[in-house]
Amino acid sequence: MGVAHAADAYSGAVVRLMLVEDDRTMRETVAAYLARAGHDVVAVADGDAAISRFAESGVDLVLLDLMLPGTGGLEVTRRLRAMRRDLPLIMVTARTQEHERVQGLLAGADDYITKPFSLRELDLRIRSLLRRATTTPRATSDILVDGDLRVEVAAGRAVRDGEALTLTARKFDLLVWFLQHPGVVHSREDLIREVWGWNVGDPSTVTVHVRRLREKVETDPSRPTRLATVFGKGYRWDTDGSAGTP
Repeated sequence: MGVAHAADAYSGAVVRLMLVEDDRTMRETVAAYLARAGHDVVAVADGDAAISRFAESGVDLVLLDLMLPGTGGLEVTRRLRAMRRDLPLIMVTARTQEHERVQGLLAGADDYITKPFSLRELDLRIRSLLRRATTTPRATSDILVDGDLRVEVAAGRAVRDGEALTLTARKFDLLVWFLQHPGVVHSREDLIREVWGWNVGDPSTVTVHVRRLREKVETDPSRPTRLATVFGKGYRWDTDGSAGTP
């Protein structure tokens, strides 16, 4: 895991993290920094150890290297996500090609950071993701309804046509935001800032999460009638699928 050292550790609330990194030097470097920043760190060297120790570790967030010996990062992500749907997970990768980053997001990662990275930025990303995972989005009502779609905000539950939807915390936040702001076009940068609380971020992250959200809320995701793309501008939620994609 390539890193660029920061001068000072960032202080803040203590959380319990699992760091999965096969390179011993990098594992120890990152774990030591995050510990100085006030986190409680469980560090493991491979994906199999991460899976076996996850249930007993009681971690708040997983920081996972994509390239691991044995069980790879993508499969580890899928298995951890199956064990805990709302687990905040950041994937670390040296790969800069978009389709490879997309693979991680599709597997269930909430965010990713590419090598080399600033350790202070990593700490800030961790705290930002945890804030989003533990703060319920505000709503004018705890129950949001659009046609056959019903969202119970406080309970973190979404149901479509009587069937519960399996959504990560990131996608649930997006769904609540869209339902709260129907008929309004939001750019990808707006969604990064307003929904997830990031000052910076890769817009392709939004693209992937919107794509996966459509698979849950649209009858035909290839011809969306609820979550419309406004070309060159962003995305818009059309109440009860009444307007469609322009």
